[in-house]
Amino acid sequence: MKHTKRIIDIGIIALLVVAAAGLLAFSWGGGKPNDLSIPVGSFEFTNQDGGQVGLDDLKGKVWVAHFMFTNCSTVCPTLTANMAKLQSEIKSAGLKADLVSFSVDPEKDTPEALKTYISKFTDDLSNWHALTGYSFEDIQAFGQQSFKTAIQKDAIGDQVIHGISFYLVDASGTIVTKYDGQDPPYSQIIKNIKALSR
Repeated sequence: MKHTKRIIDIGIIALLVVAAAGLLAFSWGGGKPNDLSIPVGSFEFTNQDGGQVGLDDLKGKVWVAHFMFTNCSTVCPTLTANMAKLQSEIKSAGLKADLVSFSVDPEKDTPEALKTYISKFTDDLSNWHALTGYSFEDIQAFGQQSFKTAIQKDAIGDQVIHGISFYLVDASGTIVTKYDGQDPPYSQIIKNIKALSR
């Protein structure tokens, strides 16, 4: 009986050691983030250069997405500035990841307007896709279905109410986690991108 109990105790200790090692690996950037598992629906939209960018173009790449619009008077300048800082952090870490900004005001946000706006925050648009070329109803449905986020027009003004998250998408086109876009944990995002890039 004592022998059986000792075997059980050893088994429990071994499981605890494995679990602890897994947690340490994740905290050191070795584990892949997986608190979300949401496949992004197929899309093909117009970018700031007038070209078409779709889910198929991003397959095989790690990317970070958010929602914004150029006429935003509240959170968007902060979100876009933070996305530009993330772009710089990704480069500094020697990593590759694309950035995708979905406009929630597509009627006003022409490709030219998006390019002018994003260019205020960065001089490198090589890995940044600011997307438009769809109806408001389309992006509203896309945001809800693919990103589980609500997009609504403000009833008393020209603003659009939308989420402030940054979404990390893996090479298969699956959202694996999200972050507060107003106060992004840059070092954790970099660790997560590194883990997904292995």
